[in-house]
Amino acid sequence: MSNSTRYTTIVLAGYMDVGEIKYLYFTILLLLYITIILANSLLIGVISVERTLHEPMYMFLCSLSVNELYGSAAFFPAILTHMLSKSHEVPIAHCYVQIFSLYTYASVELGNLAIMSYDRYTAICYPLLYSSIMTDTRVYTLIGLVWLISIMCKVWCDNYLIVKLACSDTTVSNIYGTVGSIISILVPLLLIIYSYIQIWRACLTSSAETTQKAILTCTPHIASLLNFSFGCSFEMFSSRFNKVYMPPVLRVIISVYFVICPPLLNPIMYGIRLTKIKMAFKTKINHS
Repeated sequence: MSNSTRYTTIVLAGYMDVGEIKYLYFTILLLLYITIILANSLLIGVISVERTLHEPMYMFLCSLSVNELYGSAAFFPAILTHMLSKSHEVPIAHCYVQIFSLYTYASVELGNLAIMSYDRYTAICYPLLYSSIMTDTRVYTLIGLVWLISIMCKVWCDNYLIVKLACSDTTVSNIYGTVGSIISILVPLLLIIYSYIQIWRACLTSSAETTQKAILTCTPHIASLLNFSFGCSFEMFSSRFNKVYMPPVLRVIISVYFVICPPLLNPIMYGIRLTKIKMAFKTKINHS
């Protein structure tokens, strides 16, 4: 007789019994999801239709918004379903699919932010060579590589919350997972740091007008990077190190921050800050 037991479902412990207030939470999350879909779809639509926006920066932004929709689709339908359900059991296969989707979303997000920083570095530091460097072929190649590498790197389950279910010592796996996570973000992070160091050096030797223009185009990107990095870093490290003194409600809110706030705020920030998008949007409204 075998002593091993094969489990086919996982119980999600993050859902707390909040009584009737769950309907309020459900409504808030549903409105957030609808807003994310509308904002990102509108941004993608404007960039796709308006030919004046068929430039590298806006192509990268379009890829970013596609990823926002992808990550949101991996998170919101599941949480909305379980919010109203009495049972919080999930088939292991579904859990793995969601882990894969959310990890891929995070990896693509960081990759997109990295190539967007490289694009800004090229435009600011080499304005005369920008068109020859950021060709259509290179733009689409960079976008394709970001998605392809992210998908290929996430074909295994490296979520430490699943690893902790193993009935054995997980120390080695914890160290391996942490080191692997650091390595997976090191290359895009170094590219971002290098790009902004070079942008900063260029601004120090440029005119006030050029510096102001650089700040105008880089501000949404920096805000997006900080916004995403906060939530993603917290989730990555808190899953590997117990936060026994953190209130459960705060733990849940911060753990889902990286998949709620960036998709919600990014299209708004870029839509407000980038003049060409605002003008294209106004033009489409006037022609409607």
